[in-house]
Amino acid sequence: MTVFIIRRLLQAALVVLLMSLIVFFGVNVIGDPIDMLINPEADQAEIERAIKALGLDRPIGEQYLFFLKGVATGDFGRSFIFGEPALKLILHHMPATVELALTALILAILIGIPLGLFAGLYPDHPVSRAIMAGSILGFSLPTFWVGLMMIILFAVVLGWLPATGRGDTAVFLGIKSSAFTRDGLSHLAMPALNLALLKISLVIRLTRAGAREAMHQDYIKFARAKGLRTRRVIGVHLLKNIMIPVVTVLGLEFGNLLAFSVVTESIFAWPGMGKLLIESLLQLDRPVVVAYLMIIVVVFVIINLAVDILYSILDPRVRLREQGT
Repeated sequence: MTVFIIRRLLQAALVVLLMSLIVFFGVNVIGDPIDMLINPEADQAEIERAIKALGLDRPIGEQYLFFLKGVATGDFGRSFIFGEPALKLILHHMPATVELALTALILAILIGIPLGLFAGLYPDHPVSRAIMAGSILGFSLPTFWVGLMMIILFAVVLGWLPATGRGDTAVFLGIKSSAFTRDGLSHLAMPALNLALLKISLVIRLTRAGAREAMHQDYIKFARAKGLRTRRVIGVHLLKNIMIPVVTVLGLEFGNLLAFSVVTESIFAWPGMGKLLIESLLQLDRPVVVAYLMIIVVVFVIINLAVDILYSILDPRVRLREQGT
């Protein structure tokens, strides 16, 4: 077990190192931030001073080594635009993104599992067919279009919900969130639902497939033969088993929610990391872009590493296959 974890940790470190190389060089070959920061009428001496102050006068390889040295101490560089540490800016906006992603994940669970379970238990019911048709729409409709339609309907036409912003926040158990206030919840509703639509569709289809397969398994037939109530058979025996792949996929999808909330945050002006990324890209603020991408890489690596280790604990055959290869 220890050897398995060490091997996975080394692989994770290698992935992060390779991704840092790709991210750094990929971001640094796009545009010239000096064009965004310096007055077009500035003389050559002023331009050269700005280039030297930002460290852009060094060879790209030297810049990368300097970046790695800073990362080892938690320094991702300073923002060209704000003049603050890039990591500090990212961490300042991260709680809003985590709040949005967690809310979307909770919505996917609360909506997707019951609908998928119903569709799996009663596949020929008209409601089940409507649920599956709706799940196809959830996969097909573009996030930005759905977000705009939500704003037009619920904010402009009906006036039920605010269109943009995070709203009021409150602190509970040391956690600051807009979910703890009525105004914050009204601001959170549309962006969270918009971000959750694709995941709801995914959970519906996973739960339905698991339920359809489990209904024909021997342990379900045995539970029914014992005379157990249908509610107990479904709630204890069936649901517990089909939740294993659902929870696994949702764990990995949480990383996607954090990384791909950019569109939702931009549409609803949600003050998270995605909105900061768009602003930084438009202004060629390289340190902020690199810091954001590296944090997302680390999040994905940690989630995948945790899933691998969890699988190795639950299923020893995973470790045996690793040793065999």
